[in-house]
Amino acid sequence: MAKLPTPQSRTARISEPTVDKDAPLKEDIRLLGRLLGIVLRDQEGDAVFHVVETIRQTAVRFRRESDAQSGAELNKLLKKLSREETISVVRAFSYFSHLANIAEDQHHNRRRRAHLLAGSEPQQGSVAYALAKLGDAGVTGASVRSFLKEALISPVLTAHPTEVQRKSILDAEHDIARLLAERDLPQTPRERAHNTAMLHARVATLWQTRMVRYSKLTVADEIENALSYYRITFMRELPGLYDDIESEIDEQFPQKHGHRHVHTDTSPYVQMGSWIGGDRDGNPFVNAGTMQHALVRQSNTILDFYLDEVHAMGAELSISSQLAGVSPELQELADAAATSALEQRSDEPYRRALTVIYARLAATARALGATHILRKEVAPAAPYSAPAEFTRDLQVMADSLTAHHGSVLVKPRLATLKRASEIFGFHLATLDMRQSSDVHERVLTELFARSKVEAHYSMLSEEKKVELLLSELGKPRLLYSPYVNYSDETNSELSVLRAAKEIRYRYGERAIRNYIISHTETVSDLLEVFLLQRETGLLHGTWDETQTTGDMPADAELELMVIPLFETIPDLRCAAEIMEKLMTIPQVRRLIAKQGDIQEVMLGYSDSNKDGGFLTSNWELYKAETHLVEVFNNAGVKLRLFHGRGGTVGRGGGPSYEAILAQPSGTVNGQIRLTEQGEIIASKFSNPEIGRRNLALLVAATLEASLLPHPPESKRAKKLLEFERVMAELSERAYKAYRNLVYETPGFTEYFFSATPIAEIAELNIGSRPASRKSTRRIEDLRAIPWGFSWGQCRLLLPGWYGFGSAISSWMADGDAAEQKKKIAILRAMFKEWPFFATLLSNMDMVLAKTDLAVASRYAELVTDKKLRNSIFKRILCEHELTSSCLTGITGAKERLANNPLLARSIKNRFAYLDPLNHLQVELIKRHRAATIAGKVDIRVQRGIHLSINGVAAGLRNTG
Repeated sequence: MAKLPTPQSRTARISEPTVDKDAPLKEDIRLLGRLLGIVLRDQEGDAVFHVVETIRQTAVRFRRESDAQSGAELNKLLKKLSREETISVVRAFSYFSHLANIAEDQHHNRRRRAHLLAGSEPQQGSVAYALAKLGDAGVTGASVRSFLKEALISPVLTAHPTEVQRKSILDAEHDIARLLAERDLPQTPRERAHNTAMLHARVATLWQTRMVRYSKLTVADEIENALSYYRITFMRELPGLYDDIESEIDEQFPQKHGHRHVHTDTSPYVQMGSWIGGDRDGNPFVNAGTMQHALVRQSNTILDFYLDEVHAMGAELSISSQLAGVSPELQELADAAATSALEQRSDEPYRRALTVIYARLAATARALGATHILRKEVAPAAPYSAPAEFTRDLQVMADSLTAHHGSVLVKPRLATLKRASEIFGFHLATLDMRQSSDVHERVLTELFARSKVEAHYSMLSEEKKVELLLSELGKPRLLYSPYVNYSDETNSELSVLRAAKEIRYRYGERAIRNYIISHTETVSDLLEVFLLQRETGLLHGTWDETQTTGDMPADAELELMVIPLFETIPDLRCAAEIMEKLMTIPQVRRLIAKQGDIQEVMLGYSDSNKDGGFLTSNWELYKAETHLVEVFNNAGVKLRLFHGRGGTVGRGGGPSYEAILAQPSGTVNGQIRLTEQGEIIASKFSNPEIGRRNLALLVAATLEASLLPHPPESKRAKKLLEFERVMAELSERAYKAYRNLVYETPGFTEYFFSATPIAEIAELNIGSRPASRKSTRRIEDLRAIPWGFSWGQCRLLLPGWYGFGSAISSWMADGDAAEQKKKIAILRAMFKEWPFFATLLSNMDMVLAKTDLAVASRYAELVTDKKLRNSIFKRILCEHELTSSCLTGITGAKERLANNPLLARSIKNRFAYLDPLNHLQVELIKRHRAATIAGKVDIRVQRGIHLSINGVAAGLRNTG
């Protein structure tokens, strides 16, 4: 049974002789840098190579020594570059950022394998660590196994406009990662030379491949980009993770009776989700057609995987019935094969059975939209009507092998394929639907008016709206008529819902099961989607034509869960009240009961941050969650929270493991969904081993957050109340400081649009969704994603820290010296004892480590109004100084990332190479804006800016 490391064992390890464990990483970075240099010299010539090298060496010296002379020298070098030289230098440093990421990922894998091979204690964040912790706390294996049967942990991939990777680049980088990993294996001199030559070739391919798109990304492109990660990581690593977890559970909690099966019968507790093709909010290019296309491509992708695996098993399972028996069920499956075409396989029942399975899969793929099957089946067969039939055939094979001395043959491929069929079905990932509440209101306003039910629905009071909606939900007739002409918007919205019903019928109920409402502000916002489902057959039951009560029939059932998204600060404050009112409506409560007494609520990190700043956003999210738990417990409904987190800390980013553990008590409870966005998807899932580790982190954190016993309420309630009281006061002060800068300072909007590359980001072909909800320069209308992305590019990362320093310092200033001493003691206790506050400070610490005021000052120079520039930048500098000082005072750490040496090393390694990109970006933006004013836009300069945006995003790794 695995045990957690004791404090003594940790101390003992500290005293061991120090070894440079990062030496292999440095060697990999040197190798990739050298190969990039060779390619650069070959492609661009000696002169450009020497320019890049000089800039690199000067940047490293400037970063390490903070030498003013080096800084001036660097600026001089960059300013005198020609346009062509500038583009080459930008490309060189951008590609180096990507290569450094690959080397770092490989080193993470290397270190983790070394840890496992050494037989060391489980690492924090691993499933083994979580299970050991649960075991030590008295949680039983039966509880863990029962928990996983009911749990749902779902990472949801979204296509937001910070994803700057092309699929061609991803493919080349995947090859480089594979070749780099091979160098850790024993190689002969000839093999090592061949490996280096292949790496050289792939780096050369990377250099000659466009990093940015010349045309606007379409929704179809976004779908294909996401599917790359399924092929690279999810389709193999997720089933493998289930096997790992099962083995860890058996080791930690061995069962006394019975033998181990192929795998424990559990529901697929980790399931993938997607918004790509179904998220209509603010994206005019998403409609019924994109939803159908998304499911066709998702289905094709998973069925191609199944077909490949079944074909491979056909080569492997050459078992002869003359040498091993088979079950009657397997024999029946084999007998269904076309014997005339398989005479040579007459004694090979598994191979014959696999030809039947393959043929049925091929027929299924065609029925679900596939136009090409790589390998033709031996003979035609009927398609599977549901994934469960495919799973059942695989189980028949596994049971037969196990019963006839062939259990060892199950594990390599068959067990993994069966597990994949349970996880992915024929749909691959659940496609969520999302639309804004104001669109639903407009559609229903038209339907009510055209049906002569209510002429001015949108003008009704909230009370009257709820009354009307509930009345309509109880009536047997529809508002919609096929004989009436409706607006394009109404027709489009209704067709989307009809498409959802068709998709569920074709691909299974898990294909689409959630409808998310952006900008949920009232109960009527939710009831409107209930009624729209009723209009399109997604809310069904036995309506009595003679009923007059206005109540829904007892058998009424929703096909799509209606999920509110609470985004802004005011919305978060109303979330619990809205859900309480909703769940007290008898008709709604009955529908929730039909959902298994589970209801999901989505919380938006991005808009709440843009609305109220870092500290207030986190606090209001925390409060909303605790109030929702109370409301749901009182209603007897299980709460599932969907966390709309982005990549940057300002949008809820940061380590997922710590974030889940920092959730308020009772908010996880085995049910959690969270978004994965932008370049974070590439960072987490473009390497299979890293991808499996990140998926394991989600499971480990969910186990710990859900099953670890909490201290008795009496012991912690008083202290927690004190912490929350302090946090409420700090939040109010931080909110005022943030709002005063962003929304109340005259000229701030002009400063933001000038001192960040927001305008250039809007031009970049990195997403199908517009950067703003409306064609204005108002920050209120700007999407939170490009807002945070822009601050990352200019190295201020303001949404991840601004307001904290003002809040702490003003709170501390109230009172005499004794009172101030007491207050700092409370803050330190909050940091040590309250996971929520500790995680908040840890994330802010990381953001401050990535902030660079010297680089940011260069961007400030883009503001032509000198007085405005100096005024606002000075305020930002003062707040940064306050924030850093206050953070140090609370944590006691004088250096940033003192408790995270791994990340500190990463930043140290890469930022010397990131600085030139930022400096070059400023120069290019100056040239581009000047040319735009003169009406002479230079497309090469524009592409150079886009390349630099790509490189900076890759270097920071979590700016989206």
